[in-house]
Amino acid sequence: MLAALTQVPVTVSPLRRVPQLLAGLWLYGASMALQIRATLGLDPWDVLHDGLTKITGLSFGTITALVGAVVLLCWIPLRQRPGVGTVSNVIVIGVAVDVTLAILPSPSEMLPRILFLTGGIVLNGLAAAVYIGARLGPGPRDGLTTGFCARTGTSLRLVRTVVEVTVLALGWLLGGTIGVGTVLYAVTIGPLTQAFLPLVTWVSERPAS
Repeated sequence: MLAALTQVPVTVSPLRRVPQLLAGLWLYGASMALQIRATLGLDPWDVLHDGLTKITGLSFGTITALVGAVVLLCWIPLRQRPGVGTVSNVIVIGVAVDVTLAILPSPSEMLPRILFLTGGIVLNGLAAAVYIGARLGPGPRDGLTTGFCARTGTSLRLVRTVVEVTVLALGWLLGGTIGVGTVLYAVTIGPLTQAFLPLVTWVSERPAS
């Protein structure tokens, strides 16, 4: 499955893959908004975004896009090449977060908050699989991890752990929201994304034998 997720030029089946990419990115932003409204803890990167939002006063979506752009600059020394999906990731997710937050209520009772959290995490796993499965380029944060692994030979698990822990600690210091949702996301998002990937990954058509 990992070999099948290599980037494929946008000129190949664009009418099939570009809508999938955009749908996945929009749903990803919506899933982030659900977790924010739950106020039960965010994933590590969103803890950082939340902390920066509180400090700067900028919208969550704006901060998400700005951080994505800064991370993208870190690709330069790693010699990573962005794709259509990479640039779209920076723009679409930020807009989707702000739009969804504008229409989504802020529940005060625990049951709807739990539903928002669990629904947001499941949707996040599905959305990630959808946009990754379009095979149009990784997001800035994913590319940072894989690029560092490629340049240094360090294991993906170690690099991902170091990055996530560093981002989480920085976000916490900035006042980002950490809670049970942070732990739940950490232990479920990998299996969820992996489970959804085979269902939504684009595979090139092969001629009949």
